[in-house]
Amino acid sequence: MTRISHVVSAALVATLAATVPTTAQRGGGGGGGFPLGGPAVSGPPQLDKITLPPGFSIAIYADGVRGARSMALGSDGTVFVGTRAQVVYAVVDRNHDGKADEVLTVASGLTSPNGVAFKDGSLFVAEVSRIVRYDGVLDFVKTPGGGTASPKTVIYDKMPSDFMHGWKYLSFGPDGLLYTQIGAPGNILDRGDPYATIVRMKPDGTNFEIFARGVRNSVGQTWHPDTKELWFTDNGRDTLGDEQPNDELNVAPKAGLHFGYPYCHEGTILDPEFGKGKSCADYTPPAQRMGPHVAALALKFYSGSMFPPEYRKQLFIINHGSWNRSPQVDFTGFRIMVAKVQGSKVVSYEPFAQGWLQKAAGAEVARQAWGSPVDLLELPDGSMLVSDDRAGVIYRIAYRK
Repeated sequence: MTRISHVVSAALVATLAATVPTTAQRGGGGGGGFPLGGPAVSGPPQLDKITLPPGFSIAIYADGVRGARSMALGSDGTVFVGTRAQVVYAVVDRNHDGKADEVLTVASGLTSPNGVAFKDGSLFVAEVSRIVRYDGVLDFVKTPGGGTASPKTVIYDKMPSDFMHGWKYLSFGPDGLLYTQIGAPGNILDRGDPYATIVRMKPDGTNFEIFARGVRNSVGQTWHPDTKELWFTDNGRDTLGDEQPNDELNVAPKAGLHFGYPYCHEGTILDPEFGKGKSCADYTPPAQRMGPHVAALALKFYSGSMFPPEYRKQLFIINHGSWNRSPQVDFTGFRIMVAKVQGSKVVSYEPFAQGWLQKAAGAEVARQAWGSPVDLLELPDGSMLVSDDRAGVIYRIAYRK
């Protein structure tokens, strides 16, 4: 079992949850409409249920990481983990045996600190309405149990405070700029800038600008290792039925593109309200339609050497799982997909890991998800970590011939 230190109290998390509107009160979701602390843990992880291609294995890297969401890798190998509660964790493998020894709380009392990014010895954390930086954070994790708390600097605090689609993904682009998103503050509406955008800024918070528009709720961004183009997921709108629209995999080779929301969905469906007088041909279409209501989240191009050569520079994508499809529908999501990419084109899109969703015993159509993958992080040895905000764990996927 992973040692857990400095964990925020359950009472504190419950207090925050009580002050935040529920998904139903906010009018629907996307991005996995679970409570801010993550859904209730439904039991121990059932790793024997996970299916992977031959030669791959999955194991628990760290447990006790409640609500584990986005991850970032420190220069010393520390894995920083954001949540949608109040805390940010540091997961430490002190003896480098491929399994964490300790889970530390780096920061607490934050507002849905989902997004984390690491650069030049500092940890950047995206809350709902601001981005903060913790300097000297690696000094904190050097001491078992945690050292002196890292100083916090607010670098940008002018983003909207809406909780609906307000949790952020955070990453540094190849241009050295810090990227995040401002989701639409509802299911389907047109509030104008800065909503439904991807934005970027310098690491000190200056030169804030909108990079892309028409993006309802992106909770995953990555860059192609060769072209340096931004690839991102986008969760489609709700209440158009179980089978539409698809979540989108998009490519933004330059700034200034518009990806359709709220006027056009999945590149072909005009919105029944906001699409009047519009044409889908006026917006950038998705590179891949990923299925309806799958809650596509993080994505990463694999760059390591552990996995077989056919996976190198291919795109792994999380489908966090539907929270609002009709019970009689065979749920999708709760899996990891792999998209084979040639240039800016997706040539295949297939499951890589699945089994977090199992049919409930004695039920004809009801299904029970015991876990929900969220983010991906490649370790220096080429193995891949997967966070799970339902099971409260981080997995490690490895390959051995």
